[in-house]
Amino acid sequence: MKWQGRRKSSNIEDRRGRSAGGFGGGGRGISPMLLVPLFRLLFSKVGLIIVAVLVAVMFLTGTNPLTFLQQFVGGEPQYAQSASYQPSPEEQALADQTAVVLADTEDVWNRMLEGYREPTLVLFSGQVNSACGLASSATGPFYCPGDEKLYIDLSFFEEMERKLGAGGDFAQAYVVGHEVGHHVQNLTGTMEQVNAMRGQLSEVEFNKLMVRVELQADFYAGVWAHHTQKTKGFLEPGDLEEALNAASAIGDDRLQKQATGRVVPDSFTHGTSAQRVRWFRKGFETGDLSQGDTFNATDL
Repeated sequence: MKWQGRRKSSNIEDRRGRSAGGFGGGGRGISPMLLVPLFRLLFSKVGLIIVAVLVAVMFLTGTNPLTFLQQFVGGEPQYAQSASYQPSPEEQALADQTAVVLADTEDVWNRMLEGYREPTLVLFSGQVNSACGLASSATGPFYCPGDEKLYIDLSFFEEMERKLGAGGDFAQAYVVGHEVGHHVQNLTGTMEQVNAMRGQLSEVEFNKLMVRVELQADFYAGVWAHHTQKTKGFLEPGDLEEALNAASAIGDDRLQKQATGRVVPDSFTHGTSAQRVRWFRKGFETGDLSQGDTFNATDL
């Protein structure tokens, strides 16, 4: 994949080497960044009232009052920088490549969707705090609609190659394109409609709905790749096969078979290997958004 020397997105938030702090789950105390506004708050008249309320909350509910203080003194969780963290040249190359891929998605979706809001991509290592809660690297790449951010620990790409045999720069680009696909679903209202069904469907039926969500994100990744190839010719021989191999490697049936030796279709949430390959390929071959209605498709 030809990515060197091309535009990198500026919508990158680099939290590598930082520990998730703030007051959310897994926090490690109060950041020094918050101490000044916190003391100003506590020693004001309003602050004294707030403290009284928080003490009452603590005794009545057992809730950590610092969780509520965050709303008054800073909002976003704070992060402690690790001065000793130095990414390897290989990891930094992955970060640079990811920034180029994100820029390519911006170019495509700004043209295709009126009023497109570009998401932020957060690079982290170990664990991260998002509007969707605390997550570890084991979660894998994810999109949080609450803050419209994509979260990726670059070590996932190494795991994808080492454990799943799904290596290659375009395989990694497919992952980014898929998460941006979820952002497109969020902007177009698809995620809101799906979340409204939570609690109205059985677990099995909701899992089936989630499969359609994930397959559409695969389709959108293919659409992005189609238009980027058309305008920039960034693919090299073997690249498409890398992405198709990655889509196949993370199919529910294949992952379950590897993990437990058995396959339970009712528990699928992302689709089979064949389905994921089919919808990514369909997006890549057509580049036509109207072809991506997985929710009304009779044959996935």
